[in-house]
Amino acid sequence: MISMKYIELTVHTTTEASELVADAMWEFSPHGVTVCDRNDAILLQRDSTVFWDYIDESANLPQTDVLVKCYAEPERADALFSAVMNEIGKRRELACGTIEFGTLEEIKREIDGDDWIDVWKKHFRPIHLGKIVVVPEWIVYEKKENEEIVLLDSNMAFGTGEHETTSMCAELMQKYLKRGDVCIDVGCGSGILGISAIKLGAGYCYLSDLDPIAVESAVHNVKKNGVEKKTCVEGANLLEGTLLQADMIFANITAEVLILLAPSVVGHLKEGGHLILSGIIKERLGAVKDIYGKVGFTVLQEEERGSWFALVLKKEKKA
Repeated sequence: MISMKYIELTVHTTTEASELVADAMWEFSPHGVTVCDRNDAILLQRDSTVFWDYIDESANLPQTDVLVKCYAEPERADALFSAVMNEIGKRRELACGTIEFGTLEEIKREIDGDDWIDVWKKHFRPIHLGKIVVVPEWIVYEKKENEEIVLLDSNMAFGTGEHETTSMCAELMQKYLKRGDVCIDVGCGSGILGISAIKLGAGYCYLSDLDPIAVESAVHNVKKNGVEKKTCVEGANLLEGTLLQADMIFANITAEVLILLAPSVVGHLKEGGHLILSGIIKERLGAVKDIYGKVGFTVLQEEERGSWFALVLKKEKKA
C-alpha cells in the first residue's frame, strides 16, 4: 500500500499572534493545524487540566519563536499556502501594529501522511469545556457524572474545542441555553457547537457551513453522536438555507462575516432570544457591537481569551 504524501507549511510567529496565524490556516486547511509554543509546553507540564491537541517534539524553541503548521496535498499546496499567507497578512494589517507577528518565515517540506495522522492522533486528548467533554472518536473515554460527551473526528474540519473562540462559545452556551431550545449554528465547521447544544438539552439545531469539507465533517460527527433526528446539516451561506426562528444562534466566524450576518440574523431569532458571537479580534470588537446594537441587540456578556473576544447578545422585545 502506497502512503499518501503531504506538504507541511511551517510559519514562524510569536505567542501573541499564534492563534491568529492558526485561525488563518484553519480557514483553508482541511488536514489540521498544529502549534508548537515553548510557553504552552511549560504550562502543560505544570497543569494537568490543560489539554493541547498536539505538542511538537521541538519544544525547546527560543521563547519568542512559535511554529504554526498546516498541511495540504502536493497538487493543492501552492494555491492553498498562498491563500493562507494572504490571510495572515490581512490579519496583521487589521491588528494595526498592536500585535507582534514575528518574522512569519515560511518553511515547506514533504511528509508521509500516515506518519502525520498517527502522530496527530497520538497527541490529541479529551478537552473539557464545562459540562461538555470533546473526545476524539478513536479514544475510549469513561463518562463522569454531569458530563456530556461529544465525539469528534477532528481530522476533518475546524472545530475541536481547543481554540479559544470555540471554547468560549461552548461555555457561554451552557450558561444561557434552556432545555428544548431551537438553535442555529452558523458556520458550523465540525459541528461541535450544534452537537453540544443537543447534548445539553436543546430540542433542535440547524447547522450550516459554506465549506463542503465542513459540511461532510459535521454530518459525520452528527451521526457519530447519534443526534441526527434533532439536527439538520446543510451547505449554505450563513442563514440563506433556512427560514427557522431560533431561541439561540451561535456563530464562531471572523468579525467581518459577523458584520455581514447582522441584518439577516434579526429575522431568525425570536424576541428575547440569545445570540453568541465569537471569532472577534480587539480591533473589530467595536464595529461588531455597533452593527448589532443598530439592529436591536443588547450586549449581556463579553468574554476575552487569548487574542479573541466573544459576545452574548439578547434580541430585545418590541415595546
